[in-house]
Order: sequence, then C-alpha cells, then structure tokens
Amino acid sequence: MKVFKNFTDYSSQKPLALSLGMFDGVHLGHKSIIDELIKRGTENNLETAILTFWPHPRFVFNPNEDLKLLNTLEEKKQLVERYGIDNLFLKEFDEEFRNLTGEEFVRQILIDKLNVKYLIIGYDHSFGKNKSGNFELLQKLSKELDFEVEQMEAINIHENNISSTKIRNALLAGKIREANEMLGYSYSVSGTVVHGKKIGRTIGYPTANIDTESIKLLPKKGAYIVEVDIKGQFYKGMLSIGTNPTVNGEKLTVEVYILDFDNDIYDEKITVRFRDFLHDEIKFEGIEKLIERLDEDKRLTEGFNF
Repeated sequence: MKVFKNFTDYSSQKPLALSLGMFDGVHLGHKSIIDELIKRGTENNLETAILTFWPHPRFVFNPNEDLKLLNTLEEKKQLVERYGIDNLFLKEFDEEFRNLTGEEFVRQILIDKLNVKYLIIGYDHSFGKNKSGNFELLQKLSKELDFEVEQMEAINIHENNISSTKIRNALLAGKIREANEMLGYSYSVSGTVVHGKKIGRTIGYPTANIDTESIKLLPKKGAYIVEVDIKGQFYKGMLSIGTNPTVNGEKLTVEVYILDFDNDIYDEKITVRFRDFLHDEIKFEGIEKLIERLDEDKRLTEGFNF
C-alpha cells in the first residue's frame, strides 16, 4: 500500500475507486465499504484508495477537546493495508482545505487531482465547508463529471448501527465483547514497557507498565483478560487500568501481568488485545484481599477460551 500526505505526490495511470472519511476504528461498517471498493476496482480496472484526515479535524475545530481515538495513525495504516487497499491519503486538515466547499472539493481534489471514477461514502457522511457536501451533491455532480457514486447503508449488529461513537461508548462502559463484535477484531493498545513502582513483584504479580499514546482511547478503569503480543509471541494476561487505590496511587496506569512469563522486557514495545472484562477498579481493605482477587482473576484468565 502506498501512503500519501500530499495530493501533489500522487500520480497513477489508473483512475481510482475511492472512499473518504475518518475511518476511526476501521470497524465492520468501514470494512463493508472497503470490500465494495475492492470489488468495484477489480471489475473496472481501478486502483483503490481511502482518503482520510490526520490529525482528526475535531482537533482543529475544538483544540481544547479531549478527544480520544480508537486507532493511532500506525494502527489505522495497518488495518487499511490488511484489508487490501492500494492507496491511503492522509490529508492534513489545514486552513486551505477546510475552506473548500463540497463542490470545490469534488472538482479540485477528487476529479482534477485524483481522477476518481467510483466514489463510495458512508450512510451519514458529509464533507466540505459547513458540511455543504453530501450524497445529493455527489449524485448531481457525477453526471457532469463522469464518475459513479454509491452510498453504503449502515451495517447492523443486533439491530444497532455500527459507528465509531458506539464502539467508544462500549469501551468506556467496559463492554469489551460488544466493542470487539462491532470492530471485527479485538481492541488493542500498544506501548513501551516502562518502570513503575514495582509493587506487583512484592506480592507475586509482577506487572509490565505500558506507556500508551495520549490520543488512544483506554477502556474504563478496571481489570481485563487480554492477549499479550511480545515480538510476535502471544501470552495470556491480566490487565489493570486505574490508579492502584489499594496502595493509594494517584496516577492512571496501564499494567499487565503476563502469565507464564518472566523475561525482562523494559523498553520493549508490546501490544495487548482486550478479550473480556473482569471487574471494575476496586479499593481493597488490604493487600491480602487484593491478592485473593488477583488469584481469582488469574483463575478466570487461565480458563478463558482464547
């Protein structure tokens, strides 16, 4: 897959089958769009492309908003490539771009610069200054500018439309299985293993503290069953998101106890994939009660069907 940050860097002999949007999470709704793009591209000898924005436009419009995303940039690239797209455009949402009307965007970018012949958008997508671009505008322009446009219907699970917002809300409620079902894969968090207070090792549960990217959404505080990926090797793990209230902690940490593992992995990058929710963050009466709960969490993790 080729990645472009500027439209001027792109040139191809083939026209494009393209979709645009944030694609945060690259969830099953997005995958249905990608699958259709690839199908149309194959049928009509078109290259496939996703046009998305980085950073998120909401960081531009609301710089003080504490928006958390389902994907880091690297994760988004990996998912889009895994699903078979040829080209990924990562456009900065700068002043010039945000002032393009919907029609200007279609004419100047999609047609003049990218030679789009097939365009597919999500069921609720709008674009351009003041959201002046929508499916109706695209239908009108498609006849004049000689491209085909399609609007995908929402993908439903249990009669609920899949959306990035619903996935965020599920994660923030600790509903891991529900979020993973909408994503089509296990939600993950990656980061570098850093030194912590090393309290876990004194009670038989040494943990790896993970330094995560600040824009990445963390599920609600609590304990989780996770799969841990260390250099392509997979281990069962118990992960905690919280402040360690039993030992009067204050800073939010992400810590994972890796079953059947005792190697030194400081400064290594690891990935944890969330599989199930164990329980909310608990302030125990003492260390003994904490250990009892950790023993029970370990039993549940060992018995979990990975």
